[in-house]
Amino acid sequence: MKILILAPGTRGDVAPATGLAAAFIDDGHAVSIVANAEYEHLVTAVGANHTPITAPIAPPTDGATGKPGVRGYLGTLRAYMDQAATAALTASPGVGVVLANAISPYGHDIAAALGVPSAEALLQPAQPSSAYPPMIFSGRDLGGLGNRVAGHLAARIPAPYDAACARIRAELGLPKEPRAKAQRRRRAQGIRVHHGISPAVLPRPADWPARLSLDGFWWTPDSGELSAELEDFLAAGPPPIVVSLGSLPSGHDAVAEALQRSGIRAVVQGMGDLLADDPNILSVEDVPHHLLFPRAAAVVHQAGAGVTASALRAGVPSVPIPMHTDQPFWGRRLAALGAGTAPLPAKKLQPGALVAAIETARTSKQLRAGARAIAAAVRDEDGTRPLRDWVKNINR
Repeated sequence: MKILILAPGTRGDVAPATGLAAAFIDDGHAVSIVANAEYEHLVTAVGANHTPITAPIAPPTDGATGKPGVRGYLGTLRAYMDQAATAALTASPGVGVVLANAISPYGHDIAAALGVPSAEALLQPAQPSSAYPPMIFSGRDLGGLGNRVAGHLAARIPAPYDAACARIRAELGLPKEPRAKAQRRRRAQGIRVHHGISPAVLPRPADWPARLSLDGFWWTPDSGELSAELEDFLAAGPPPIVVSLGSLPSGHDAVAEALQRSGIRAVVQGMGDLLADDPNILSVEDVPHHLLFPRAAAVVHQAGAGVTASALRAGVPSVPIPMHTDQPFWGRRLAALGAGTAPLPAKKLQPGALVAAIETARTSKQLRAGARAIAAAVRDEDGTRPLRDWVKNINR
């Protein structure tokens, strides 16, 4: 069977999709993944076909402020999601199953037009629940009733992928359908919602319906190696902290000042040459988290779903610097699990506060014990098994 996995988004969205793909390929299926062009190496490394999204996902900057403008940000996202939908349609001929992520609901429309089943493969909870606020603005927990009400209201807010969904439905000859109505229809149809999240990290909410499952994390197959330069740096002193800010568009200057002020050893991903002259700091580009994080004293990251899972798997404390969407939620989860410091919002990040948080994370026995306890709990989970079993039973 040919399985189509839709993984628009950042590296943290694509890497778990490749973990699912590798498991499906082991079961004898063919897999195609729709993902950003720069992640082709991740997709093809597991033996899956790659259909690229070439539109930028990073927002433009405003010339006056140096920060993303709201209109430019939304315009970039709409254009990106429109091209992602086109790529999904291009990859769809001959597929027998479609798996959609949180920002590719048009995958269900493509499946419906093809007459094949679909399911959601999510890295963050989306069902309205009293246990958490909606991910679109997860900066504050609103309490049980507030979270649930906000979750239902969020479903009515226009999303950057709405226009892409409408276009795909029109091209496929399907009737117009507002997003809220489409969500109600999929719930009534009982479409499965699988989460690549460990129940050790997010206990199953009591108000979830049966069609939602917490499968466990979807890990990319362990492979690759560290560069000789990085190996030499790691061997030259005590475990460094690792800074991995991913697509975080702000906070770099405060992070750089904090590292220079503290004088500690650090491996920094994705900040270019901002700290190139500091002998205690090594700047690197894309390094496999499963190889680097276990050798760190602590990890400073934006608290996206993927990097949060990687830090927990490595059993090292986190310093979360969340900015938007699900990142504040995961930052709070890390603190609640005793595996991370209190989140430091990126928009308000102060170098002094970051220095103190890093020192706590790298020296706290309690945080290290908390992180190691989660690592032990997720070590033997096979998060791919529920979706593999579902696919296996489709034609029975």
